[in-house]
Amino acid sequence: MDRNPSPPPPSCDQEDEEDLAGGDCIGSTVYSKHWLFGVLSGLIQIVTLESDKSDSDDDEQQMELAEEMENEICRVWDMSMDEDVALFLQEFKAPDIFMGVLAKSRCPRLREICVGILGNMACFQEICVSISSCEDRGQVLLQCLCDSDPPTLLETSRLLLTCLSQTEVASVWVERIREHPSIYASVCFIMSSSTNVDLLVKVGEVVDKLFDLDETLMLEWIRNGTARPLDQPRGDSEEQPVLSIVPCVLEAATQVRSETLEGLDVYMHVLQLLTTVDDGIQAIVQCPDTGKATWNFLFDLVCREFCQAGDPPIILQEQKTVLASVLSVLSAISASQSEQGHLDREEVALPLIDSLIRVLQNMEHCQKKPENSTESDTEEPTHCASTQDDFHMKILKDVSCEFLSTILQALTKETMAQGLKEGQLSKQKCSCVFQSLLPRYSSVVEGFIQALRGVDKTLAEDLEESFPSVKAQT
Repeated sequence: MDRNPSPPPPSCDQEDEEDLAGGDCIGSTVYSKHWLFGVLSGLIQIVTLESDKSDSDDDEQQMELAEEMENEICRVWDMSMDEDVALFLQEFKAPDIFMGVLAKSRCPRLREICVGILGNMACFQEICVSISSCEDRGQVLLQCLCDSDPPTLLETSRLLLTCLSQTEVASVWVERIREHPSIYASVCFIMSSSTNVDLLVKVGEVVDKLFDLDETLMLEWIRNGTARPLDQPRGDSEEQPVLSIVPCVLEAATQVRSETLEGLDVYMHVLQLLTTVDDGIQAIVQCPDTGKATWNFLFDLVCREFCQAGDPPIILQEQKTVLASVLSVLSAISASQSEQGHLDREEVALPLIDSLIRVLQNMEHCQKKPENSTESDTEEPTHCASTQDDFHMKILKDVSCEFLSTILQALTKETMAQGLKEGQLSKQKCSCVFQSLLPRYSSVVEGFIQALRGVDKTLAEDLEESFPSVKAQT
């Protein structure tokens, strides 16, 4: 059975002239008000009976939802994507019914559906503001992030992301989350232990949005990983492990890596946001195991997975945003005091140079216009998409050039000699590098050529001839 079946057919009684005239329809839809009231009444009865049963029974076992009722409420879930239906549900206080289910019900499937309906309703601004403005509702919904049921967690994360994406209420949710310490622990637990890719991606999007909205909250979450839990007494023989944000993000990224590029992109952007503050960089590099795991994971992505020699250049269009994040984090790690030794090792520097040159070459290929294309062939929507692509390509180029300049400055003569031998520093590839780095990184190029003279004077002179502006400054 589908998790979210299609909506019901029009429920118009052929013997009821008023219904046939459309008086029973919700807004401009063909959905029946009477039918919907019946489902909501049935929902109230289920929660009431479940509550009565729990009062007389201490057994906390999960409840099952009858198949017929599941089908009915799933139809409401599907219908709630329609604005007329969502507004009708709002008008007749349906969110309060759903909140009652979340607060009292022990049926995971019913809780999932109710959060899903609220998530659909929250897509409409007026309803999102109404749901968000009630403190009690906010607390109930945040508590759902501590649920043990993955489908419920997925729908809760979707609802939170929808609310965080609404400018009018985003700050309200950020503040609630900051005041709800269990959210950090729940999110880290999901990222570090779940194998549900859909859930991991959605939780990652929530974290990404939170960090993007509020740097203070991001700093608090970074520091949470180094603090003892508030309720953990000192000297406890069964001390609970403290979940740190960086290892949890890495574990989630590992899980989604082979399943979805979109999900990997989300977690790499989370890492990039962490490196925008010093505490975030220190959270990565201060612990040797975390620093090594992060570097190895990102290095493997750049040098062994993305933009490989046999890949068509156009694949860069799919990988540009995730690559920009990965290279940005690698660059930040390399610039940190505790990780400076990475780039002077040939087994690190040369593969990175090779990959970065390939990125730049593919970028140049992607930005070339087809010979037969004309301005009149480009429609406005395509132009907008092209502008967005150009923006992301520029970011990728800037990050690539900055990181490449850092690597070139760290090269030893021994590594240069090995690069010449293996082909990473051929004249063609060096020319590609110079074309990208000049004029912004002219001093780096000058320093590279000066160092190259001590390894291969002929190549250094050839490059000076090809780039006279550099020669004039040396």
